[in-house]
Amino acid sequence: MTLRHKPRPEAFARDVPMPKRNRFIERSLSSALFFLKEAVYADEIASRKGFLQSWDPRVKTAVFLLFILQVLFIKDILVLASLYALCLLLALASRIGLGFFLKRTWVFIPLFSLFIALPALFSFFTPGEALLVFKVAGLRLVITRPGAWGAAFFVMRVITSVSFVVLLSLTTPHFVLLRVLRVFGVPQVFVMTLGMCYRYIYLFMEVIENTYLSIKSRTGRALSCATGQHIVTWNIACLWSRSYQMNEEVYQAMLSRGYRGEPRVLNVFRTRPADWLRLCLVIVLTVLIVRRYG
Repeated sequence: MTLRHKPRPEAFARDVPMPKRNRFIERSLSSALFFLKEAVYADEIASRKGFLQSWDPRVKTAVFLLFILQVLFIKDILVLASLYALCLLLALASRIGLGFFLKRTWVFIPLFSLFIALPALFSFFTPGEALLVFKVAGLRLVITRPGAWGAAFFVMRVITSVSFVVLLSLTTPHFVLLRVLRVFGVPQVFVMTLGMCYRYIYLFMEVIENTYLSIKSRTGRALSCATGQHIVTWNIACLWSRSYQMNEEVYQAMLSRGYRGEPRVLNVFRTRPADWLRLCLVIVLTVLIVRRYG
């Protein structure tokens, strides 16, 4: 792609330096790349000799689906808290650090659900017995007991569901998980799209980081707002062209290595008697819990 008005490095010396604290783009890129690298590091966790890592992937996926069904149908917050505690115990038994696991499960979706549940705390959305009364800017706000219970129940249900999903992805290699999805009848197009996204996004983020570092190394100092906008707009167009080309190269590389849309694994799935016993126990537990607390 030929683009006009490409910024010249020698013009950067005349720019006004920006404060050191104004590094939002750099921090965002570093954080996003670090998160993706942790996703790759999750494959190392899946290869450890832990409790869940030893399960048959098909049985493990079915068991976690049953756990999620329990979370969806249960109406008792104490039982939900017990399931969440069970999830944490399974993470520890699988040799996953508790801090690492909590950091991956309490970001994005649970925090977003917490903000959604905040209005339900107050009396003008959920009337009922007052639990806490306070004033803000002359406005009298009342947190009701039903509102607090409903918000806590909603957040607990979301965090428990997310925790089980994350635990499954951490203890199962991504290519094995894609193969299991095909075993459970997930359409091939959906599985193929997930597989390509996993490989492509990491390469794409590497290109973004390298592009930003190359610009930074050629300027030698912080840029003014106008010059920064000029550079960003030029690189957006260039990055769009490179990403489209890279997408095609990644797909052609996968085809050249024998990929035809079906994930392949070296190890053959083998279900042991212990796996069948665990599955039966979870099925019985699911039926009892749903009938009793559903």
